[in-house]
Amino acid sequence: MTSALRREYLAAMGLESWVVRKPGGSAEAGAAAVPAVARAGEAAGAVSRPVRGPAIGLEVPAEPIAAPGALHREAGFDWTQLRERVAACTRCGLSATRTQTVFGVGNLQANWLIVGEAPGADEDRAGEPFVGRAGQLLNAMLRAIGLPREEVYIANTLKCRPPHNRDPQPNETGECFPFLERQIELLKPKIMLVVGRIAAHNLLRTDVSLSRLRQQVHHFGVSRVPLVVTYHPAYLLRTPSDKRKAWEDLKFAREVLVRG
Repeated sequence: MTSALRREYLAAMGLESWVVRKPGGSAEAGAAAVPAVARAGEAAGAVSRPVRGPAIGLEVPAEPIAAPGALHREAGFDWTQLRERVAACTRCGLSATRTQTVFGVGNLQANWLIVGEAPGADEDRAGEPFVGRAGQLLNAMLRAIGLPREEVYIANTLKCRPPHNRDPQPNETGECFPFLERQIELLKPKIMLVVGRIAAHNLLRTDVSLSRLRQQVHHFGVSRVPLVVTYHPAYLLRTPSDKRKAWEDLKFAREVLVRG
């Protein structure tokens, strides 16, 4: 990615850029622009800090989030069959208020799985996750680390929109979670980026604050997929001052994947 294109994507995230300066204060000729957020917690002009070793984190327990009796009920279904089961689902009351289900979208061989909370109004109409303003910001966030939307897979913990965008209820999450579990089994991602407090709490079975969950390597499921938590793009639209922290989370996730 060219430095000019990177600056464009960072600008879409509301992040400034800076150039490395030689001792004495003059800008180094031809230096690539680097996000200003790189200065936070680092010496000016220094490279990004190395990835810390995997934190103990909060592991997903052996018990599933799914409702009693739901364990393994999606086992064995392929992508097409799973999509059909989601489209026909009436397991909770959200089936009566949705326009359509929002299954997920992206590259079925993707290394990255992005998981959000639930569809909003735009997603409910389009049948695709993250298509509104929050989706536009998510696209810019991904491109800032060299990831076009087409190279990742995006899904939600809930496949139907809760009325008025309220928080999902436990029974709704419990009934819907096996669909996401099967998506993860089929995709076999190398890293999961979980955006937002509610999605993080559901996947990690915790009520620890998002600020404490950030900048750690968690693991999901039997396959122990590395999982990194960051802010939801909708939150960042309301609180742009935290976009710098989100940028640090994206870099952290990328480094976790590179390290393997």
